[in-house]
Amino acid sequence: MSGIAVFHDNFAQMGGAEKVAEEIYHLLPGASLHSTIAVPKVLSHGLQQANIKTSWMQYLPGLRRHFRHYFLFYPFAVESVDLSVYDLIVSSCFGYAKGVRKRKDAIHVCYCHTPMRWVWRYEDYSERAGFGPLSRRLLPLLLSLLKRWDLRAARRPDYFIANSQAVAKRIMTFYGRDSIVIPPPIDVSRFQLDTVQEDYYLVLSRLVPYKRIDLAVAACTKLNRKLLVVGDGPDRARLEKIAGPSVRFLGRQPDEAVARYAARCRALLFPGEEDFGMTPLEVNAAGRPVIAFRAGGALETVVEGRTGLFFDQPEASSLIQAIQDFEPRIWNAIELRAHASRFDRAVFASRLIDFLQAVAPHVLQAKLVMQQRQRSSSSVVASLRPAEVAEPTHWIFPI
Repeated sequence: MSGIAVFHDNFAQMGGAEKVAEEIYHLLPGASLHSTIAVPKVLSHGLQQANIKTSWMQYLPGLRRHFRHYFLFYPFAVESVDLSVYDLIVSSCFGYAKGVRKRKDAIHVCYCHTPMRWVWRYEDYSERAGFGPLSRRLLPLLLSLLKRWDLRAARRPDYFIANSQAVAKRIMTFYGRDSIVIPPPIDVSRFQLDTVQEDYYLVLSRLVPYKRIDLAVAACTKLNRKLLVVGDGPDRARLEKIAGPSVRFLGRQPDEAVARYAARCRALLFPGEEDFGMTPLEVNAAGRPVIAFRAGGALETVVEGRTGLFFDQPEASSLIQAIQDFEPRIWNAIELRAHASRFDRAVFASRLIDFLQAVAPHVLQAKLVMQQRQRSSSSVVASLRPAEVAEPTHWIFPI
């Protein structure tokens, strides 16, 4: 029995948590990738190429549109997955993955994006989600069952990693568990500085109510400022109804287009309370600043006056004032990119591998030694054939 498993809650959308899960998977040599469900059409090219092993939930109807409605099924699906052959399990969890079962002598490290917000912050979450009267009556009862399961599941990981200090506090408050903080990886190399700046503000986000994109739409409509909204989701129709002519919804865009929009915008608008928030740092990597709500993970990534500005109230009027304060200022693109580099993929890789080696040295060190031998062998083979057909090196370990 040997090996490493990476288990992510679900691959039914492509957001920050999925990017982190993909990065963890690619950092661990020979790891297998698991989840409850996967919808390849919405995933990155790297995840589409991965052999994602799914549960029985994969056969439920309408996964792409209705994966959230199956919330009571996920605990059963997670616990049904057999990971008994693995010595090290790394779960990527915003909801259920921490509940996977393991052998007694195996190590389970949970990278926690947040405790379930729909369970532990139900009132705030439900208010923004626009649930109807019947849902508001039934959901608290159903979620009370889910909360009890979540507390039991939180005892299963041997170690917790939080993606921010804010999440580390929630892990302690809700689960009574210690954690270390390793911020998510930012692919700084994906973004480049641009000498062209265009006259628009930018939103890069899944369009779901808790992200408060409505504040950005309302503020830019009121100010008649051009706003480009890149992303899609169930809240799009509502947002389009409240948007004025200065707001354009572009839907999902390819990576190259996202990088270009990021590099040429006036600023990113980041109006929701996020657990960490990778997007502000990605836009910083492109040399542009951020206007963010003063809460959650943004407090750990936005340096006021240097990489962006905050607004204090979750109201359009507060964001309007921040935009007006922002517009006379000049920003140093090189300084913004340098700030983002502190969270680069290489930094994440170094921190994560160091931690995993410390808690599971018998697993990871053996894998790294084996891979180093494979690299050496590949180098010999590559020297015997033309460079253009040499095998690429897929794994990089900053150790």
